[in-house]
Amino acid sequence: MGAATVATDLRILIEGPHVHRNLSTPQLVEASIARGEASLAANGALVALTGARTGRSPKDKFIVEDDQTRDRIHWGKVNQRFDSDKFEALLERVIRHMAERDLYVMDLYAGADPDYRLPITVIAEYAWHALFVKQLFVRPQPSDFEHHAAKFTVIAAPEFEAIPARDGTKSSTFILTDFTRKIVLIGGTKYAGEMKKSIFGVLNFLLPQQDVFPMHCSANVGTDGDTALFFGLSGTGKTTLSADPARRLIGDDEHGWSPAGIFNFEGGCYAKCVDLSEEEEPQIYRAIRFGAVLENVVIDPVTRVPVYSDIRYTENTRAAYPVEYIENAVIPGTGGHPRNVLFLTADAFGVLPPIAKLTPDQAMYHFLSGYTAKLAGTEAGLGSEPVPEFSTCFGAPFLPLPPRVYAEMLGRRLREHHAQCWLVNTGWTGGAFGTGKRMSLKHTRAIVHAVLNGSLSKAEYATESAFGLSIPLSCPEVPAEVLNPRNAWADKHAYDKQAHMLAAKFAENFAKFDVPETIRAAGPKAAK
Repeated sequence: MGAATVATDLRILIEGPHVHRNLSTPQLVEASIARGEASLAANGALVALTGARTGRSPKDKFIVEDDQTRDRIHWGKVNQRFDSDKFEALLERVIRHMAERDLYVMDLYAGADPDYRLPITVIAEYAWHALFVKQLFVRPQPSDFEHHAAKFTVIAAPEFEAIPARDGTKSSTFILTDFTRKIVLIGGTKYAGEMKKSIFGVLNFLLPQQDVFPMHCSANVGTDGDTALFFGLSGTGKTTLSADPARRLIGDDEHGWSPAGIFNFEGGCYAKCVDLSEEEEPQIYRAIRFGAVLENVVIDPVTRVPVYSDIRYTENTRAAYPVEYIENAVIPGTGGHPRNVLFLTADAFGVLPPIAKLTPDQAMYHFLSGYTAKLAGTEAGLGSEPVPEFSTCFGAPFLPLPPRVYAEMLGRRLREHHAQCWLVNTGWTGGAFGTGKRMSLKHTRAIVHAVLNGSLSKAEYATESAFGLSIPLSCPEVPAEVLNPRNAWADKHAYDKQAHMLAAKFAENFAKFDVPETIRAAGPKAAK
């Protein structure tokens, strides 16, 4: 099936009486409820359950290998090869499956900056999936639809299940990206986040060619125009810490750093909402209203009030809502070059300090490391002990190109714009998970405020022993004993043992990188 045939066949999915294109939010909510796909919560949000797949399925994600990708993709466990002929055959089957159903089509953009935005069309089998992408991507003006020509198409067919022996997949679920046909093909999973992250992967492939550094980070801006970036894996606090009433939110998850500044890839936010409360996270709590989508959130059967503490379906409960639902958000989502870049980690071993000021070499080391820790309950197969997770550039599952491409772009941008990097631990203190306690959100917010208002740059610093990190001796509104992780442990010998173990894990992970010795030497001292 050549490119022309594919285009002809795709018209079956975007034209005809079974196709509902660019419906309004109320229309999509009504359709979702009428079709039995979702229900309505008391706060007005649409609530959907995703069944067996309550998160991404990384083992089922592939990139089609062809002349465009063969020598450019960083192939391996993350970027798995998929045969072009197998893709074509599977695409035909999915098209036949979708052509027999009501479809919900949305024309959108990925990218708030008109100079770099990617026009996309999403063809969804579920109305609630169409609402999800409408809220998370950049919504065109009505006048844009006439001229909207998609450069990438996402086909989401959750009720089509692959047959691995026939289709070349690993399971009944598949997330396939074809850069030649410009199609993302998703099936066998109801988890809507696959659509969002697939397009992130597409941008991570395309934008470096345009001198845009794609980043898995949130961003906000202060009253004097100072932009800040927050890198971090899921659960480290990107969304929570960037949603700051004292600053304006640019975006909560995906951004590009162009020669002109920062721009949001999205038009919405995708927040974790386990234990969400208005007291702790007021902006996110209030953003969940009519038009928002809740995934796998338990609803009280009588009052229909969301019970955010109930994680019977998954700990990975999510809320998707337009970025303008956050008070004082930046519309469109653009900003200047950042002054501060924060790397967030949830260290469940209780070793890393709550804040450290990084040298340029340390910044490159920790960016390439992309460290956090996984806990039991967040991923199938984990035991009771924390597990170190190293995700290169804080986004390995979404990076199709070699890590050095992104690391070099970061290094160049930091040098050009004199941005200061910081390491922020939002994880455990006074002991590991199970012994110590989670870092106080109040203290973390105070630390971040001190970074952004400049007061922490004026503090006196000392070098901690395990990782060789520069840590402040004082910070407004934070007890001094919290700032040095070793001091927070009652058993100093136990801390040293834990620090040595984690440092060794860092060194083991970093051995795979081909970097200058100055960057390698910026790693933890306890490993030496």
